[in-house]
Amino acid sequence: MDKYEKIKGLFEAAADPAAAAAMSDYMRGKFIFYGIAAPKRRALYRDFLKAEKKNGAVDYAFLDRCWADEHREFQYVVFDYLTALENFLTYDDIFVMGKYVRTKQWWDTIDFFDEIIGGIGLRDGRVNGLMLDWSLDGDFWVRRIAIDHQLGRKEKTDAALLEKIIVNNLGSNEFFVNKAIGWALRDYSKTNPAWVKDFLSRHGGEMSKLSLREAGKYIR
Repeated sequence: MDKYEKIKGLFEAAADPAAAAAMSDYMRGKFIFYGIAAPKRRALYRDFLKAEKKNGAVDYAFLDRCWADEHREFQYVVFDYLTALENFLTYDDIFVMGKYVRTKQWWDTIDFFDEIIGGIGLRDGRVNGLMLDWSLDGDFWVRRIAIDHQLGRKEKTDAALLEKIIVNNLGSNEFFVNKAIGWALRDYSKTNPAWVKDFLSRHGGEMSKLSLREAGKYIR
């Protein structure tokens, strides 16, 4: 039995129809679920991920099969797999992951990829230019990744890049873009409130109420 089929068997055995229905409702009916809560799901394949990490190489054929599965838990397998092998990911992997970024999109997948791509960016400066390009992409989910890929960097945040990316997205009517702008500024305000205050003084008039509300949450 191959990797995918083995995990599929574990998921089918652990399925909870009532929980699956609730999970699907929470995601607005966009995806179907087995109904396995995250701690239990991760426990099912914890040993598998440990073995894959020892291999030191990403098995994209396996990940492709997981991503193609209609159950949302399999997209989460992809997340946990890439997180486990994060130290082996390089700039080139971003382009391979692009097929995941642009399909089966919703906030749960997108907010994972802004984290994993942001981690690669800390190791490879070429990601800065790519994220600037993504900030102008026609797909607003791709723009959301660009906006939020520096979340959690604190003093390592490239403020000039953050400003360029956000300015490229001002005036948007898309909720998930405006929320991302607010989150990015709110997060950086914990490290550099003066910079965020200055940004808001210069660009606040172009920002949505949602972005302003989120950005100013920790600013006094």
